[in-house]
Amino acid sequence: MSRPLKVALLGCGTVGREVLRLLDEQADDLAARIGRPVEVAGVAVRRPIHHGDVPAHLLTTDALSLVTREDVDLVVEVIGGIEPARSLILAAFAAGKSVVSANKALLGEDGVALHAAAAKAGVDLYYEASVAGAIPLLRPLRESLAGDQLRRVVGIVNGTTNYILSRMAETGAGFSEALAEATELGYAEADPTADIDGFDAASKAAILASLAFHTPVTAADVHREGISAVSATDVARAAEIGCTVKLLAICERVTESKDGETASDSVAVRVHPAMIPTSHPLAAVGGAFNAVFVEAEAAGQLMFYGQGAGGQPTASAVLGDLVAVARNRLAGAAGQGTTGYANLPVRTMADTPTRYHVSLDVADKPGVLATVAQEFARHDVSISTVRQDGHGDAATLVIVTHSAPDAALSATISALREMPAVRDVTSVLRVEGLT
Repeated sequence: MSRPLKVALLGCGTVGREVLRLLDEQADDLAARIGRPVEVAGVAVRRPIHHGDVPAHLLTTDALSLVTREDVDLVVEVIGGIEPARSLILAAFAAGKSVVSANKALLGEDGVALHAAAAKAGVDLYYEASVAGAIPLLRPLRESLAGDQLRRVVGIVNGTTNYILSRMAETGAGFSEALAEATELGYAEADPTADIDGFDAASKAAILASLAFHTPVTAADVHREGISAVSATDVARAAEIGCTVKLLAICERVTESKDGETASDSVAVRVHPAMIPTSHPLAAVGGAFNAVFVEAEAAGQLMFYGQGAGGQPTASAVLGDLVAVARNRLAGAAGQGTTGYANLPVRTMADTPTRYHVSLDVADKPGVLATVAQEFARHDVSISTVRQDGHGDAATLVIVTHSAPDAALSATISALREMPAVRDVTSVLRVEGLT
């Protein structure tokens, strides 16, 4: 072993502090695994105060100078957000430094350009920690399954929303009560918008789809719905049909042929709450845990499960990437990047086939069910099951559809809301995994 490999750390929040701790505690093991010691060259922060045990001489507010220093070999970015992270990463590439990042928002928005910049500079961009925390997921998609064709990636990739929905199912609480509990326990931020409105999961879905289908996908391509409209009634209705409600990131490769034409593939990427059967492996994922279910043509069905957030799990993923990038650096070569050769079109949500679970309050009189069924038929939506419960002069209709273009299902719901016999559309949720 000779000169240590020097690391510039950008950010010293929850994850950054854990990265520093692990680098110190595991220094001997990391040196043995890499072939050289690893040494922190500096830590870039906004304000060089109140950073616990971080030696003062390591702290700097000049992040740009740090990442372009001649003696720096690798850069770890755990700032988050778009800027200044993007500019600093590009500056690191231009200076010949490989980068490890945990920044799902940036990778989800601008991953294509960042990968191109890394390839041009002949350096690495690794970001295992950007999706599902400590769960080894991105590298298996990029490397272990590189010889297979993936058809579907479905996951619970946001711990905050999974905790909220789990508590709603366990206690019968409404969304607001479950959110308040999650905030009190530290599972939800003071401003939970990114989580509960699906922005966080959409960024992760874009990253997953890009890797799985070798197609550039950004967060803007992802259909996004949050969980704030999910009610205790929705969760109860799900339980009645043997389902539970989860916020899912769904990435699919859809093959379609029309009128005898050659089949063509496209990619559909969406984030929304959905009912899934309690028999599905994802249904058992509770609390703040994450899990991703992968379907491949040759490998079949695979499940990745574990802690999807938090300082220690995320830092574990960062260090895993750091070891890989450091080894590549010593070998004088960059690792395998992403490939966008397929460049499949991204299908709109309107054209994406989905299924709905619909609850209606209707007048309890002859002919209402037939009238409602006719409305579904008028939009070419086939009904799978119907249940009707009467109560006084009103009744509840619970309808589960077969798969149809989402636009047709949405148009059906709009038409139902205008029907005189329909007093209220009390619940509409998509359904996944039912046969």
